[in-house]
Amino acid sequence: MRGLLYIVILLVVTGCYSASQPHALDEAQRLMQSDPSAALSKLNGVDVSQLNDSATMARWALLYSEALVVNRLAAPSDTIVDIAIDYYGRNNFTDEFRKASRLKALMHSANDSNDLATALYLQKEKEFFLYKERSTRRLHTVTGIFLLIVAVAVILWMHQRIKLHMLRNNALIAEASGLKTQIEARSGDIGRLESKLQGLLEKRFALIDSLCQTYYESQGTKTERKAIVDKVKSEIDAVRTVSFPEMEQVVNDCRNNLLVKVKEKYPHIKESDYQLLVYLAGGLSTRTLSLLLDESVDVVYKRKSRLKARMKELVSTDFPDVMSIF
Repeated sequence: MRGLLYIVILLVVTGCYSASQPHALDEAQRLMQSDPSAALSKLNGVDVSQLNDSATMARWALLYSEALVVNRLAAPSDTIVDIAIDYYGRNNFTDEFRKASRLKALMHSANDSNDLATALYLQKEKEFFLYKERSTRRLHTVTGIFLLIVAVAVILWMHQRIKLHMLRNNALIAEASGLKTQIEARSGDIGRLESKLQGLLEKRFALIDSLCQTYYESQGTKTERKAIVDKVKSEIDAVRTVSFPEMEQVVNDCRNNLLVKVKEKYPHIKESDYQLLVYLAGGLSTRTLSLLLDESVDVVYKRKSRLKARMKELVSTDFPDVMSIF
């Protein structure tokens, strides 16, 4: 970083120095007609290697070539006048290009030779070559600085993107962890509900179902079976009265409030149909249903069919569970 600072300081100092060069060119141009020798001297005093841009270099070359022609001095080469011709030709400065071309022709026709003027001309050629080398180095330096800035910007951008990705990943991980916790909690609730339903079925519904099957098979038999019939009847009455609310609650707990939703979507459902729906959702067999409802098996089948048809009309994408109980 310190080396980069030195380069910047050097460029600033060089720019300040080169800023004084156009004033010397203005002075030489002013003296060109009144005192061409002084104008040439002024142009020889310009350190060409320190010029800052090609436009100033081309102007100096044009004025220097004009001063040579005005002072009737021969140039040992076309290097300097070609600087002006090349620049003004590339940039479509028609007047300056024509003037430089005309000066080049006049320089070829000049016969006066001066050793001092030739030496100074060759010195300016060397300074021009130094200028080209310095311009190349400066271009490389500026390119290097630009690439360095771009690289630093890319690194900072990538670092910021990585940081943002890390923050997003952390947020997703935290969200996933929260979802996992919720799922585990819900799984625990479902497990407890299943255990509760299973316990209820084992203690009450399984017993009732078994007794109902026995009662159904022993109807119209001899009086010695009266005791078991009385027991079955008492259990059936208990299911109809005491156990019905408990069965209704278990169905809602384990079937995502199925019965609550049915009442919301079908508020005018008959009490008898609702009772049948609760028994069906509880998983009771058809024979058990016939005894609990005090209807024949055929009547129970018909009621189930009619209830299924009515429930089917309520089925939608947000309430598909009701048909699973039939």
